[in-house]
Amino acid sequence: MTRLSVNINKIATIRNARGGNIPDVALAARRCEEFGAEGITVHPRPDERHIRYADVREIRPMITTEFNIEGNPTVQSFVDLVLEVVPDQVTLVPDGHNAITSNAGWDTLANKGLLTDLCRIFHSKGIRTSIFIDPDPRMAYGAAACGADRVELYTADYALLYPQGREAAIAPYLEAAKAARDAGLGLNAGHDLSLENLAYFIETIPWTDEVSIGHALISDALYMGLEKTIEAYLSQIRKK
Repeated sequence: MTRLSVNINKIATIRNARGGNIPDVALAARRCEEFGAEGITVHPRPDERHIRYADVREIRPMITTEFNIEGNPTVQSFVDLVLEVVPDQVTLVPDGHNAITSNAGWDTLANKGLLTDLCRIFHSKGIRTSIFIDPDPRMAYGAAACGADRVELYTADYALLYPQGREAAIAPYLEAAKAARDAGLGLNAGHDLSLENLAYFIETIPWTDEVSIGHALISDALYMGLEKTIEAYLSQIRKK
């Protein structure tokens, strides 16, 4: 069954815009779990423009579901943070330091040495390791060769193309997902998944282990409330 992990970065963005501790990121994480979220995701960046390293340390002990930390592992402080707090899962994302949001997956073939070393390092702490990839079967097989446990499909193009034709939008993701399954990898997905396009993705690729959703979910919560929004996303996932 596909699990819903709520990315709480946007809550931290609102807090940081004003200063102080409103909204309370730790309280939001607890409420997400109480309302049915099956995981919490954070993506700390070096400039701490949303989730801060201190937030990660504060949140970790209170997580009762699964804790997923995303980030660029070429930043040593990120690697050190992950090894310190020991999340259930680390998702390796090659985002540039100045990127507004993640915008590409790893080339797992060109970066095999680096990614293999990172998988070994995180496995030494018992941390499940997922590699963020574009919907390319070669990248899925490459991630398996690096020793990853899962891949996360970067779903921005799926979301962009979905209104124009959902079958065409999902096609490359289905092929990459089949490759991941063939390679023995678990499968995650995330980026711009929403109430509009989520159900079809899960219906077509029902072996998806986890979806990580932040921007759309937190935006919907402004209108619907956090509890009803999480219920709505879980309803879309369960439609499969």
